[in-house]
Amino acid sequence: MISVVLFFLAFSLLLYVLLGGADFGAGIIELFSSEDNQKITKKTIYRVMGPVWEANHIWIIILIVILWVAFPQYYKVMVTSLHIPITLMLLGITLRGVAFIFRHYDAYEDKSQHIYNWLFRTSSLITPIFLGMIFGGMISSKIVLPTDTVIPSFAEAYVTPWFNFFSFLVGLFFASLCAFLSAVLLIGEADEEGYPIYVRKAKIATIVVVLLGFLTICYGYFTDIIFVLGIIKNPLSIGLVLLSALGLIPLWYAVKKGNRISSRIYAGIQVILIIAVALIPHFPNLLLIQNDSRSLLENIAPDAVINVLGISLIIGGLIIVPGLFHLLKSFKLIKILEND
Repeated sequence: MISVVLFFLAFSLLLYVLLGGADFGAGIIELFSSEDNQKITKKTIYRVMGPVWEANHIWIIILIVILWVAFPQYYKVMVTSLHIPITLMLLGITLRGVAFIFRHYDAYEDKSQHIYNWLFRTSSLITPIFLGMIFGGMISSKIVLPTDTVIPSFAEAYVTPWFNFFSFLVGLFFASLCAFLSAVLLIGEADEEGYPIYVRKAKIATIVVVLLGFLTICYGYFTDIIFVLGIIKNPLSIGLVLLSALGLIPLWYAVKKGNRISSRIYAGIQVILIIAVALIPHFPNLLLIQNDSRSLLENIAPDAVINVLGISLIIGGLIIVPGLFHLLKSFKLIKILEND
């Protein structure tokens, strides 16, 4: 049953990156647009993502619940050492949701609209950066756990692990990935006025993702980040990186032509490859602490708990996944059966 739990853990992570990432990316695209294009993007966001945006965050809730119930020791170290960026990330999600609602339903066009717009756009950028910094803190090997002989300072225990240049690069990389996913999604949803905007944004975001990914790997290599060295030394990871690089060719062509289905498929494949490259080399040791690591499978919950959780996830998946598919299909976010 542990395999079922791990499957849903990976599945939730993938869907949150894809759906939640595209959600955040819409605000990032709006932020880095001209005033006229911001108005176009704002209308597109409400029409396309407005009915489904709350559903995107269900996957991070499932992800957290699985970690909490099945892998309590791993969860304890993660949320204790990284509680500051986790809190800031949750605050960003909350503020972003509040701004999203108020700027849409506030009937008066006054200064409050400017505040709501600013809050939505900036939180759309800052929140995925913090999400990336959380992951950067998990893999930077800077987490220091207190022992009988070592009592770290507050900064060493709770600030340094995530507040460093490598984690910041990871945060920027994830934010750029969100913008890329959203731009690709919006290509197929735009009218004639917005279509060239999102094609151009998708091209720019693709370049930024590649450059930031390369910079992050290079910085990690030259500063001896164990996580990055593990990727470079792993033949499978290198193969996946090369496959991802080759996949940019059809992706770029699909984006250039504005093919809404194939561009989404290629974008999804890119995300799967990126997650695989990041997780495969060190799995199950996905929490790298100073001079050591913590295995995801270390001190897991009792078999009885794992069995109940696995059965619950299967039943819940049979209910949620078809419902989500129907929701996305109803608002025409799934176009697999249509022509490009």
